[in-house]
Amino acid sequence: MLAYIAPIVVFGLVIFVHELGHFIAAKLVGVYAPRFSIGFGPALFRKRHGETEYVLAALPLGGYVRMASRHDAETAFIEGGNEETGALKPDDPGYDPEAMIPFGPKPVPESRWFESKSLAARLFIMIAGVTMNILLAFIVLTTLGMKYGEVVIGTRVVGAVHLPANAPSLAALQPGDTIVAVNGASVRNWIEVRDRIDATPAGTLTITTNRGTVNVPVGGKNHPSASGVGASIDFFIPAVLGDVLPGSAAVRGGLRAGDSIVSIDHLPVQSWSQLQERVTPSAGKELPFEIRRGGRRLTFTVKPEATPQKDPVTKVMGSVGKIGAMPADFTSRQPLGVGDAVREGARQTWLTATKIVDVVHGLLTREVSVRQLGGPIAITRASVAAAESGLESLFLLIAILSVNVAVLNLLPIPILDGGQILINVAESVKGSPFSARTREYILRFGLVAILLIFAMSTFNDVASGVKDIVARLFG
Repeated sequence: MLAYIAPIVVFGLVIFVHELGHFIAAKLVGVYAPRFSIGFGPALFRKRHGETEYVLAALPLGGYVRMASRHDAETAFIEGGNEETGALKPDDPGYDPEAMIPFGPKPVPESRWFESKSLAARLFIMIAGVTMNILLAFIVLTTLGMKYGEVVIGTRVVGAVHLPANAPSLAALQPGDTIVAVNGASVRNWIEVRDRIDATPAGTLTITTNRGTVNVPVGGKNHPSASGVGASIDFFIPAVLGDVLPGSAAVRGGLRAGDSIVSIDHLPVQSWSQLQERVTPSAGKELPFEIRRGGRRLTFTVKPEATPQKDPVTKVMGSVGKIGAMPADFTSRQPLGVGDAVREGARQTWLTATKIVDVVHGLLTREVSVRQLGGPIAITRASVAAAESGLESLFLLIAILSVNVAVLNLLPIPILDGGQILINVAESVKGSPFSARTREYILRFGLVAILLIFAMSTFNDVASGVKDIVARLFG
């Protein structure tokens, strides 16, 4: 049952909230909305209340709010048919002689058409779905913060320093140093270390450790930003495997979650940073891993996979070796008050949105491979896994997916909100609407683009599943 219920809850809630935003905005500005549909295609359930029919359709790939429009014919092929040709007849069940088309004989007043509203009102309707998705993510993340608290990285010990070329003085900071203060203010955990570093104004960043003081010029010409310096310092993580991805190089090599890495390529490993130092430059090379598992020492051979990745310091794309494993989680929780939870919810929502924008930019510039796109199967797997992990993981996935839907809907693809916004603004600048044929061609182009993205992401899902099965059978 979990395999069916979890994806419905996750994707259904995100789509419902998005379409609810459009629906409420349309009602507020007086646009007639005869249909509110979750899904496309044949209706599995329909119920009319007031002047709107609420529909649950067979293809759960999105949803729509049907609005009275002079362009009804152009959108009919997407949204279930033309309202006038599909209008109920007097002898049809549900026919209402006092209702407007499509439920009765009365014509829709032109004042209630979408196009009759001002550009500001139309933009308000189109941006409302995205706004509701962002609001959903913010509410979920804030609530999670209030209930479960903030994730705290308890260590202050430096694990590695990736020295920026324009910050030679940072070389005085060494792995194993314990940071006790930043800019004169004491710190209790790594979250505070990063927050205080990132908040440093242009000038000098002062990091106090158990061995002394490190002064790093930041901001301005020829100096790194404070956040850039923070990103170049890793905290200490023990070399213990946490999650191991199915079908990954780690699984094929015999590694499991909970393994403690003793050495790689006959060189001792004590921290996760040292593990990365051995693995990152070794794409395609077979490496002997000595591990400790249940009191025994075992040796396996692992071949890191070449993976495109942007250097966090230089921002240059390159190919690095990865084994497909995450470090064991050794974080803790810190209770949050209402005010702190609200601020953390806003911060996490913003960070999630910026990461998605970075991925989209990477896809456009080919810095991110399209093979990393996930489709409905990936969402289903993630939903089931999140539900199995508990309510926190499930709602966290809802928040992340909701921000994804918000950001991706702003892409300038015609059938998405971003494309519709662009069309309406272009028509306003032009001074007249596009012809019916032009609009239909634009919408068909948008539909083809979405179908191609859907097909590509589904192919990636299937390919990943096949790779996982092969690894299980022959790995």
